[in-house]
Amino acid sequence: MIDAERIAVLTGAGISTASGIPDFRGPQGLWTKNPAAAAMFDIDEYVASRAVRVEAWKHRLAAPAWTAEPNPGHLALVDLERRGRLIGLITQNVDGLHQKAGSSPELVHELHGTVWFVDCLDCGRRIPMADVLPRLDAGDEDPACEVCGGILKSATVSFGQSLDQKVLDAAVAATEAADLFLAVGTSLQVYPAAGLCDIALGLGKPLIILNAEPTPYDEEATTVLHTPIETTLPGLVT
Repeated sequence: MIDAERIAVLTGAGISTASGIPDFRGPQGLWTKNPAAAAMFDIDEYVASRAVRVEAWKHRLAAPAWTAEPNPGHLALVDLERRGRLIGLITQNVDGLHQKAGSSPELVHELHGTVWFVDCLDCGRRIPMADVLPRLDAGDEDPACEVCGGILKSATVSFGQSLDQKVLDAAVAATEAADLFLAVGTSLQVYPAAGLCDIALGLGKPLIILNAEPTPYDEEATTVLHTPIETTLPGLVT
């Protein structure tokens, strides 16, 4: 059990694997099994290559996020919020499962965006993903913006794109205001998300890491757990 009243939580792909959404770097991760898939998440590759966009849209059409349900790990954080102890839920995930579980949108800071919307890289228009997926079903392999003809992309942050500064500022503020920082299901290898651990440690806050694989911050953490998130987290935050 965590003995802290103001907790900031950072979640990564590992919290959603029990919901059927594969992570990226784990043994069964998307990039582990198919290194070439990384091109779909690089903005320069995406813009330059229609073939990469076609593969990316195939990947999106088949994404498990559309039917995935929250697991006990997500629900444990909802319970933590309801007891008034969660001050910020910072996530690297784009699947929307925290909100689907019942976490308050104002507490969820999506560092890497969301798969539930689509952005036009040319005119900046944002539309629901649900408006674009039927075009793929109808045979449009690389749907373009219906307003300007520009390139469409899920509203996620690819390598080479900047994070939303307002979201990052909110994540930093939650980290600074917390009594304890909890990192769940994240390899802590991607910055600036991993850098939140540096902020917490620099302010002398306890750092708890719950992740299947070792992370670069394990030696500095107060507690490190390499146990299943869906069974460990509910007891940890009770």
